[in-house]
Amino acid sequence: MQMIIGLTGGIASGKSTVSAMFKEWNIPVVDADVIAREVVEPGQEAFNQIVQAFGEQILNEDGNIHRKKLGAIIFNDQKKREQLNSIVHPAVRAEMKKRRDDYLQSGHDHVVLDIPLLIESELDYLVDKTLLVYVDADTQLQRLMKRDDSSEEEAQSRIRSQMPLDEKQEHVDKVVNNSGSIEDTKNEVRAVLKEWNVV
Repeated sequence: MQMIIGLTGGIASGKSTVSAMFKEWNIPVVDADVIAREVVEPGQEAFNQIVQAFGEQILNEDGNIHRKKLGAIIFNDQKKREQLNSIVHPAVRAEMKKRRDDYLQSGHDHVVLDIPLLIESELDYLVDKTLLVYVDADTQLQRLMKRDDSSEEEAQSRIRSQMPLDEKQEHVDKVVNNSGSIEDTKNEVRAVLKEWNVV
């Protein structure tokens, strides 16, 4: 019985840690963030559309997109941000589906789609089950400050820019609490996968 699992979380909730566990158990992971970087590389259709829409002034000398320059254009302009998303998001979704199908056709029964904004972007239709990596607010803050070497204020502002993890819990099939040790988290993930007949 094939199953596509949607893995999601919040900033510094430990989604990458859980993602690595799936790979360890030989369950392939298709990572939306990695694909989002790949689809805007020179030669890709989305890259050409972005340059057409925003002009060549967003390029580095080496011909790649200068993320900060593009970011500065879309940051304060919702129309431009929506325009960029309308180019990038369909390209990412198409590539995720392609890789998911490639894995299934090559004999894998289960595939994980690692999508940070799974709930916000309403992409749960791409998956059979959804799994949220959760941490309590204090742990999230401490881990983010440590990871990015940022101040409490900077970290809080990044956390606030996302849908709260407490709210995300209401939209998923299962929640794994990653506030404790990695071993605890691994046991929780394994228990969920057993319940879903994945392992």
